[in-house]
Amino acid sequence: MGRGARGKLRIYLGAAPGVGKTYAMLSEAHRRVERGTDCVVAFVEHHGRPRTEVMLHGLEEVPRREIEYRGTTFTEMDVEAVLERDPAVALVDELPHTNVPGSRHAKRWQDVEALLQAGIDVISTVNIQHLESLGDVVESITGVRQRETVPDEVVRRADQLELVDMSPQALRRRMAHGNIYRHDKIDASLSNYFRPGNLTALRELALLWVADRVDEYLQQYRGEHNIRSTWQARERIAVGLTGGPEGRTLIRRASRMAAKGSGSEILAVYVARSDGLTAASPKELAVQRTLVEDLGGTFHHVIGDDVPSSLLEFARGVNATQIVLGSSRRKTWQYVFGPGVGQTVARDSGPDLDVHIVTHDEVAKGRGLPVARGARLGTSRITAGWLVGVVGPVLMTLLLNSISNAPGLANDVLLYLFLTVVAALLGGLLPALAAAAAGSLLLNYFFTPPTRTLTVDDPKNIVAIAIFFAVGVSVASVVDLAARRTHQAARLRAESEILSFLAGSVLRGETTLDALLERVRETFAMESVALLERRSDVDPWTCAGSVGPRPTERPEDADVDMPVGDHMALALSGRVLPAEDRRVLAAFAAQAAVVLDRQRLVGEAEEARRLAEGNRIRTALLAAVSHDLRTPLASIKAAVTSLRSDDVSWSEADEAELLAGIEEGADRLDHLVGNLLDMSRLQTGTVTPLIRETDLDEVIPMALVGVPDDSVELDIPETLPMVAVDRGLLERAAANLVENAVKYSPPGVPVAVAASALGDRVEVRVTDRGPGVPDDNKERIFEPFQRYGDAPRGAGVGLGLAVARGFVEAMGGTLSAEDTPGGGMTMVLTLKVAPGQTVVAPDFSQAQAVS
Repeated sequence: MGRGARGKLRIYLGAAPGVGKTYAMLSEAHRRVERGTDCVVAFVEHHGRPRTEVMLHGLEEVPRREIEYRGTTFTEMDVEAVLERDPAVALVDELPHTNVPGSRHAKRWQDVEALLQAGIDVISTVNIQHLESLGDVVESITGVRQRETVPDEVVRRADQLELVDMSPQALRRRMAHGNIYRHDKIDASLSNYFRPGNLTALRELALLWVADRVDEYLQQYRGEHNIRSTWQARERIAVGLTGGPEGRTLIRRASRMAAKGSGSEILAVYVARSDGLTAASPKELAVQRTLVEDLGGTFHHVIGDDVPSSLLEFARGVNATQIVLGSSRRKTWQYVFGPGVGQTVARDSGPDLDVHIVTHDEVAKGRGLPVARGARLGTSRITAGWLVGVVGPVLMTLLLNSISNAPGLANDVLLYLFLTVVAALLGGLLPALAAAAAGSLLLNYFFTPPTRTLTVDDPKNIVAIAIFFAVGVSVASVVDLAARRTHQAARLRAESEILSFLAGSVLRGETTLDALLERVRETFAMESVALLERRSDVDPWTCAGSVGPRPTERPEDADVDMPVGDHMALALSGRVLPAEDRRVLAAFAAQAAVVLDRQRLVGEAEEARRLAEGNRIRTALLAAVSHDLRTPLASIKAAVTSLRSDDVSWSEADEAELLAGIEEGADRLDHLVGNLLDMSRLQTGTVTPLIRETDLDEVIPMALVGVPDDSVELDIPETLPMVAVDRGLLERAAANLVENAVKYSPPGVPVAVAASALGDRVEVRVTDRGPGVPDDNKERIFEPFQRYGDAPRGAGVGLGLAVARGFVEAMGGTLSAEDTPGGGMTMVLTLKVAPGQTVVAPDFSQAQAVS
């Protein structure tokens, strides 16, 4: 048995019961059998549908396993028998089915996983409403909560996924003809779950879910074949963000565009330049990231010096069909430096990408001072400055020489001075110095008598040329100084904004280590960031936290290494940072160390609290063992001594009474020791709850075994949602609560145990008519070794309620005491509803059947 390779899973997915999933599965089985494939029916339920039942003829069926549960015999798939039979293909119907307690696995999809691991191919069926992620959506559509679900990932991992589709009208006709349910249920089905609106909505859910799965296949295929052009199989809208305030407008506009077509997807992308601090406010980017995620989209951070090319490359990489950009914030005169990102993207997008330019309130208001290094003169400006400084004087000389009526030396000097100022404004100091030098030489050679020589006869002309050169150098120096001061101011503004936002988030306690490292990565446009630490200089480095792909494992392997103390370092990969950026990076590194220390201190404080509580409990345990446990031991000892005495001849009735006393004392001692051990293990953290989905009506009745049959009235509705609990712990807690209530309840007055659902919680109320407890003592009764009132010493050591609360809180629930109206006390046990569960609406329950 077992073929080594994992088996393949094929799933037939439908929108509702009756669309023909099981029929299609059986048809596929017949086709495979005809081809000679070893195919067996591991479990198929035909639900009395004659056409489906006929399809089972001619197929080998593995006998089912019979399981006895609550006096009733159920049949389930016999996983061991299927594994022993070892077929090539097994048919397993109703993948989300919950197995009867006592089965090998809790869910049928886990049985299927065992078959796949053994190398057996499996064909199965699923209805769209049984996917876990769609539980809330299906309930809002149909009013019925699906209690049997299968994780989405199980279905997504299927090697083949086939949609069995049928129009709502055709499905209702099948229902009316009696092909799905019995005739006595047809009218109720058509008027409830199988309404046309319900079926249409479920069909759309199924189509969209399968479309997402198909899209994953498509992306995988495009990646394997290196396909870069856009295939417009579905609408994907890429939103280009600059980090400015207009980004929110663009995201909302893209969301409205996506809402017009079902299945559309929004991908917001911010392209950061790799030249130091990114030119966007981290706070604004965080707000836009939250906004796009709230609208159902995704946020992406891309590094690239050429913003238009990087944006187009990203859009084609994700197979986007549309790009949304904002109108430029540049002022009119700034267009002399280039067409801008929007126009460049629109020009280079090609026929497969639609580009939408969206207006906003920031249009043509200017970018202002960049928050990072944008104030430094860019390559295009420096190039333009050199062209004006070197080529401009030559062109000016040709122009002036071509004019018959020369404007005069004074005007010539002013014109060359103008070129020098323009060169300084564009390119800074060096192009301006070149313009001044070239202008001086050209003025001297072409326009200062004697011309065509470098000799100057008139001293006034020498002074004019000297003043021209001095003014040119001065203007160039002033412009360069202003550019450097602007750059410094912009950097300081960037640093102050980043540090201010960092300090504010720290004071508010909002920053986790991963969030802080992600902030570092985005701020400095890095690929990955890791916080490394080690115990000593000789110990290896360990990673305390990281973000981004392929973080470095040692500081010396990183592009940027920022030490934090002696044995901690912040390692960044992606590029080398200039020295001026390390000041801000040092603040981030120091804060990362603080955040890590805070997280560890919180954990240590919790551990210290737990240890202190454990010490207190152990001290109380010793006191209980030395005092309260002596009572049952003393009674047992006395009875045994009496029976062994040779001086007294005991009658059979007396011996029976003494033996009954021994048995009663032993039972009481066993109960007390059990509670002591439970409390000890609970407080020392050695009890780990095994949380799983559980029906209360399967657990609470088991907790009533130790009390008289007529002492409790039980009311547990079957429509309650399943709860996430440990069955054993819940049974012990409920048993202690019921036992305590029966002990204090008056004779002949039963204890009421009732359950109800409230939103995402389920309450179990244990009500007695005893003396009750004052409000100021309601919390004390849950403390270990506490008893209220005149309870006899032999009644216990006061651990029953403490153990019950400990077990309930270990499962994430609560236990509290309330006054019973009319006298008495009510214990309120609150439990969490299992994920994907809620109150089942009192609607047509047959709709939950799987075809």
